[in-house]
Amino acid sequence: MSENMVLVNIGLLIIRLVIGLTFFGHGAQKLFGWFGGPGITGMGNWLETLGLEKGAKVWATLAGLFELIGGLLFAAGFFTMIGSLMIVVVMIDAIYAVHGKNGYWITNGGFEYNLVLIAVVIGVALIGPGQYVLFFNA
Repeated sequence: MSENMVLVNIGLLIIRLVIGLTFFGHGAQKLFGWFGGPGITGMGNWLETLGLEKGAKVWATLAGLFELIGGLLFAAGFFTMIGSLMIVVVMIDAIYAVHGKNGYWITNGGFEYNLVLIAVVIGVALIGPGQYVLFFNA
C-alpha cells in the first residue's frame, strides 16, 4: 500500500471514529441517560414541547437507536452505508423538527452543522470506510 493510501485510510478512520462515536454518545444520552443525557422519558418530554404530542417516547427511542447503532456501524466501518443512512435520517429529522425554521447558520440555531454531518457521512459511505475497519469490509 502506498504512503498516500495509508494516509487516506488513517483520515477515513479519524472521520469515522469521531463522528461515529459522537453519534453513539448522543444515542446513549437519549436511550440510557448516559453522558448527562435526558434518557427516553426526558427526551420524550422535550419532543412533546416541539409539538409531538403522540408517540414522543417512541420517536425518542427510535432516534436514540438510530444514533447509537448508526454511530457504532459508522465508527467500526461495518455496514457503513447502513450506519450512514441511519445518521442521515436522524439529521434530516433534526433539520425538519428543530433547526430548519432557524435558517442555515448555526449561530442562529440553523441547520448548518446538520448539513455538514450529512455531507461527511454520505461522502464516507460513497468512498468506503477505508482499510482500517473493525470487521471485514461489508
